[in-house]
Amino acid sequence: MRKTVTGLLAGVGLMWACGTSAQAQELTIFWAEWDPANYLQELVNEYEAQTGVKVTVETTPWADFQTKAFTEFNAKGSAYDMVVGDSQWIGAASEAGHYVDLTDFFNKHKLNEVMAPATVKYYAEYPSNSKKYWSIPAEGDAVGWSYRKDWFEDPKEMEAFKAKYGYDLAPPKDWKQLRDIAEFFHRPDQKRYGIAIYTDNSYDGLVMGVENAIFSFGGELGDYSTYKVDGVINSEKNVKALETYRELYGFTPPGWAKSFFVENNQAITENLAAMSMNYFAFFPALVNEASNPNAKVTGFFANPAGPDGHQFAALGGQGISIVSYSDNQEEAMKFLEWFIKDETQKRWAELGGYTASAKVLESPEFQNATPYNKAFYETMFKVKDFWATPEYAELLIQMNQRIYPYVTAGQGTAKEALDALAEDWNATFKKYGRH
Repeated sequence: MRKTVTGLLAGVGLMWACGTSAQAQELTIFWAEWDPANYLQELVNEYEAQTGVKVTVETTPWADFQTKAFTEFNAKGSAYDMVVGDSQWIGAASEAGHYVDLTDFFNKHKLNEVMAPATVKYYAEYPSNSKKYWSIPAEGDAVGWSYRKDWFEDPKEMEAFKAKYGYDLAPPKDWKQLRDIAEFFHRPDQKRYGIAIYTDNSYDGLVMGVENAIFSFGGELGDYSTYKVDGVINSEKNVKALETYRELYGFTPPGWAKSFFVENNQAITENLAAMSMNYFAFFPALVNEASNPNAKVTGFFANPAGPDGHQFAALGGQGISIVSYSDNQEEAMKFLEWFIKDETQKRWAELGGYTASAKVLESPEFQNATPYNKAFYETMFKVKDFWATPEYAELLIQMNQRIYPYVTAGQGTAKEALDALAEDWNATFKKYGRH
């Protein structure tokens, strides 16, 4: 799968050819500071052992990640050869010329088939449905659920649940069951609560939480190709989804109005909630007895289906891109050819990385490797994401401002919140000439 230099140059075009160095023996990958970056460093150490090319994964705290990356991009700096950037960055980074066009690389290696298709659409393609690709799915991630198996499997609880709801207590198959179970275990007098969901409105926590409901209720945020939002973001399906999310908020622990991934893991480790929403990336801590005293009785399930059988989950994670200002694009392209190999992706998963490789995800070996891998496999073929346009940050702020008061304080109605959001987004897209 390794290309010749001539083939590589033909594949990525003149701009890339002019910025390459065939002598590069070191590469730098920029990512945020978290465990997957440590796993990636372990992986790339094996690349150095095989090729002699030293690869360093340079990290920075999440709070500084986007600012530091785009400061370097805007300065056209060559400090980083590759970046493992958030999916929402693709629009801004590609339109501004910060990322190398990987379309020919994608097509040559049939990455639409090699990687889970849903991950390709949101980690790699921009504009939507354009068949132009800027990243390789790297750290696949999405929102899933953990739950207290000991609570669910207690014979008395099972008997009481069936008597009240008429069906067996088990991990929910749909959002109605999710709601019933949350209600059943919500017992403030026992300091036991039904569910932990994302509510933090400072970045994408609340929005991603609500997306899980919207997408599985059959709704969408808008048409990502035409920027149409009227009748989409404020559709009847989305209204019902937001109403359901608001209802779930009523079954959360007290003071849950600014909660994200840290608090939602604590809901399980501190015996607060029966079920908890979180990124798969934070589930390793829940199967570690050192960080979760309930590790042996913690189970996992994929985001349940909506009322019409739709089943999707909000995408997290990042793709890896070549920075167009890198002096080492040729060597970076060779690295990506190594990274997408089946054996590399398998090794990536073994080290703790979340692969998006369809072949690895579908393997029984992967699905049985951890208590949450099967749910992860089921999820990565059914993910959807927020807008990836350069103005995504404005859209995110507007969605937070409109839905937060309704979800956490019951202000207004879901329909009023989404109608107002449609007006906000239309004005934003008009300002940026999208209509």
